[in-house]
Amino acid sequence: MADWDSRFLELARLVSTWSKDPSTQVGAVITRGKFVLSLGFNGHPKGVGDTPDRLENREVKYRTIIHAEMNAILTAKQDLQDCTIYVWPFMPCSQCGSAIVQAGIKRVVAPEANNDRWAESFRFTTEIFSEAGVELVVIPYSGEVVGVGIDCAN
Repeated sequence: MADWDSRFLELARLVSTWSKDPSTQVGAVITRGKFVLSLGFNGHPKGVGDTPDRLENREVKYRTIIHAEMNAILTAKQDLQDCTIYVWPFMPCSQCGSAIVQAGIKRVVAPEANNDRWAESFRFTTEIFSEAGVELVVIPYSGEVVGVGIDCAN
């Protein structure tokens, strides 16, 4: 499954570029086996504008933006029991981690990344996942693009 992990993580990376957030673009992909069930990126709720005054003011942005993981869970509109979520560019925050557990997702794949601003939240996420039996797979990231020339027969 490692090749599929790389492919879906690269898809989460692509999805992250759809975010209009000027500081951090995050993407999420929820899968069941080899099938994509939902995609999400960080942004404002539908009908709420991604205006510069909201996106460039960190306090306002944090109060109004929906994280990529939550967007993927909310737009899935189906049972996510035993699914995998791929998140780019780092592991989910503790709020999204809690939602992932509540949704029944059993596996989380993210690139290895250090983000000091979110370090405490990531620590809580790791504890939440461990206690709830959610597998956290951290993949070393070399900066190379993966998933080029995908053989769909595998």
